[in-house]
Amino acid sequence: MATLKSKDIQKMSKKEREGKLKELKLELIKSKVNASKGGSSRIKEIKKIIARILTLNK
Repeated sequence: MATLKSKDIQKMSKKEREGKLKELKLELIKSKVNASKGGSSRIKEIKKIIARILTLNK
């Protein structure tokens, strides 16, 4: 999955952002399970994208 930029997130509708947020939260859970296999950098990236979406939803 490519990194979502703020510009890309702003172009999304509110429903699209909420859907993407749910998807990212599930992916974060899966990444945490696999963190022992060296996926910690992916967790950080997912958290940043979630924070961007939440910031724009306010």
